[in-house]
Amino acid sequence: MSKTANETFDPLNLDNQLCFALYACSHEVMRRYTPLLAELDLTYTQYIAMMALWESEPLSVKELGERLKLDSGTLTPMLKKMEAKGLVSRCRDAKDERRLVVSLTDKGRNLRESALRVPMEMGKCVDLEPDEAQELQRLLHKVLSSVEDI
Repeated sequence: MSKTANETFDPLNLDNQLCFALYACSHEVMRRYTPLLAELDLTYTQYIAMMALWESEPLSVKELGERLKLDSGTLTPMLKKMEAKGLVSRCRDAKDERRLVVSLTDKGRNLRESALRVPMEMGKCVDLEPDEAQELQRLLHKVLSSVEDI
């Protein structure tokens, strides 16, 4: 008697785990980013913070944390390092002293020009057609949204 697909599917097989595929891909992608970002003197987390600020600044620390999916325990030391590098400044909001606002410095704004090559170089590492990349991004956002709702 032959086995059906359900009888041969092992739910604990590593290759059957979505979480492992996401983890392994993330690890490899981050490994590819490392040398590109080293040229900019940025970590990956600093890089995504800079992208958020290049899109829209100033941002409160809370807004930045929400945008990047980072808690204040990760965000605060990272912002202190970025401030020490002269990329950002942090100051209290004049209208609400409880809000700490992050702004780019001229050096931080100017870094954007050098960072433009990073997405292009990363695109060379991923063998996807543009429509496949868009579909993958759509699916990843769908996964993220669904797990955030839990």
